[in-house]
Amino acid sequence: MSDITSRTSDDPLTDRVSHPGYPRSNGYDARWTIDNQMGPHALWLLEWLAPALGLDTLSPGSRVLDLGCGRAMTSIFLAKEYDVQVVAADLWIKPDDNAGRIAEAGVADRVLPVFAEAHDLPFGEGTFDAIVSVDAYQYFGTNDLYLPTLTRLLKPGGRIGVVMPALREEPEGDEPPAHLKEYWEKDPGFWAFHSPAWWRRLWARSGAVEVETADWLDDGWRDWLLWSEVCAEESTSEFMADMARWSVELMHADVEHVLGFARVVGRRV
Repeated sequence: MSDITSRTSDDPLTDRVSHPGYPRSNGYDARWTIDNQMGPHALWLLEWLAPALGLDTLSPGSRVLDLGCGRAMTSIFLAKEYDVQVVAADLWIKPDDNAGRIAEAGVADRVLPVFAEAHDLPFGEGTFDAIVSVDAYQYFGTNDLYLPTLTRLLKPGGRIGVVMPALREEPEGDEPPAHLKEYWEKDPGFWAFHSPAWWRRLWARSGAVEVETADWLDDGWRDWLLWSEVCAEESTSEFMADMARWSVELMHADVEHVLGFARVVGRRV
């Protein structure tokens, strides 16, 4: 079993990714987070989400769905930091892959990896006390009809909380931000990036939740850039290093800092 919560104070890499805003994340091995990342720093984003979602108020053993968990870093973090039972659901990373990582982290008794598509989740109504999604919800949650199908899995009064790449404000008209137009033209996936106000309206009009939070991470672009620079230099996967270099380019191209992160939390009504 590897100790992913050990850190060496005089390690330059550890010092470089230590963040004053995320003390819990700072306790995790920097190399482990780099080797298992799939985009922006998932633990930082989850730690930002945690107080709005009320994770500290969950009873030990509460059931949490981690939707789009990637390589299960967030699921492991939830189990270790909040002593909850986590279903780690992902479409891209196979359960056997995540099961090994979960066992090495010492939380195999609290985290169950499953293969699941967000529109075909094999769980009954009222299964979970909370639902979490970090850097994934934008891939499947922009449909007006999606949220009610997901929140039926929550117990009455349970909360859903998501964090995803976003725009500070919605562009006017049908054009993307002018200084980033080339990125939208190369990757239509950018059209799934929306403002906190846009997400608030989508969730509120669904009638499925009472929206408690829909806000913007101040200077989130700085976190995105720092993490991308580190991963571009340190990733052992050439594919992930290339993705990180692309993110560095994107952050530098965004001279108006319209890109960042939105946090949205709702309570099932």
